[in-house]
Amino acid sequence: MLNWSRVFPGIFFIRCMTMSTTFEKAVRISGVGEYYFSGKLAQIRRMKDEGLDVINLGIGSPDLPPHPGVLKALSETASEPGAHGYQPYRGVPELREAVTGWYAERFGISLDPERNILPVMGSKEAILQISLAYLDPGDEVLVPDPGYPAYSVLARMAGGIPRIYRLYGQEGWMPRLEELEEEGLEKVKLMWMNYPHMPTGAPANRDFFRKLRDFGRKHRILICNDNPYSFILNREPLSLFHENGPEPGLVELNSLSKSHNMAGWRIGFILAHEKQIGDILLVSSNYQSGMFLPVQRAAARALRLGDAWYEQLNGVYAERRRLAESLMSLLGAEFTPSQQGMFLWGRLPGPDPDDRAFTDRLLEQALVFITPGTVFGHQGKGYIRISLCSPAATLEKAIERMVHL
Repeated sequence: MLNWSRVFPGIFFIRCMTMSTTFEKAVRISGVGEYYFSGKLAQIRRMKDEGLDVINLGIGSPDLPPHPGVLKALSETASEPGAHGYQPYRGVPELREAVTGWYAERFGISLDPERNILPVMGSKEAILQISLAYLDPGDEVLVPDPGYPAYSVLARMAGGIPRIYRLYGQEGWMPRLEELEEEGLEKVKLMWMNYPHMPTGAPANRDFFRKLRDFGRKHRILICNDNPYSFILNREPLSLFHENGPEPGLVELNSLSKSHNMAGWRIGFILAHEKQIGDILLVSSNYQSGMFLPVQRAAARALRLGDAWYEQLNGVYAERRRLAESLMSLLGAEFTPSQQGMFLWGRLPGPDPDDRAFTDRLLEQALVFITPGTVFGHQGKGYIRISLCSPAATLEKAIERMVHL
């Protein structure tokens, strides 16, 4: 038998190396843990496999379907012979023009479809693209607490250093800009914020956005507003671009996940000055090859829906919100009625409540999962969050369990 290791001596070495070498993960993910909801959903699945009737009120994934016209646009385009190839990195003109029309009609903001819009596959991808485009090792990123965990995690992956700024309920969950200035901002390159705020549902106003724009210009900080909740239980959708449009140094993210029940479709947009769009495109064009054309056509159809769509959607969420408030009251938690978005945020009773222990007990004793506030940062300690992404009957069932707990 031919001894291949003599013919190709490197083969034996490669085989031995493959069998004996342990590869270490990259430093950029050494401090990254599993996303909280990933582990919790796995636990809930195991419980359901054991026959337990678990009610999940923790996740913000809309349970309602998109508009029938959106599904029709997807199906019709998917049947076209030429619809399955690579698509433009900047998205098809039809989609960018639909975004332009949406912002003009719904926000009163004028955008250029050729210069100010970059479609992305969801907000998480947008956050990573922006981080990679602007952060060098050692650059600081202002991240809200409480806030979306991805801001910090993806900043670290890009080599940046998350710098937490705390929000306080008694101050409407708004950042203390003067305090940040006193602490020094020399190393800060980027600031993340999102209003209507997740997880607290706190609304912003035009005066606040004006102050934030001035703050960014003064300290040469890229201000990024993540804005996916602007149409849920909110009568006045606002944009970071009010007054001067997409001026340099401002970036806004939006998506169809919440406003059009299309979370799994992964359709989002980066909206910015053409300089920022160009910078971010240098990143995105090197690791993706465009969004599936039927999805883009369907998204364009969704963005052209009229007032009836938003009225119907918010009618459903208003009824669910009423039930969530009843549930929150049964749990003894206090909440602010002015909250916007698809969650209800409340503070547990007592001087120092343990939100994780509280929600774990609910899951064990009542088979109801509610999100603990500390998932979103230190400032979330003692708070809980109820999702409105379950039918009214499910919320009523959870209420019944609390009554008999």
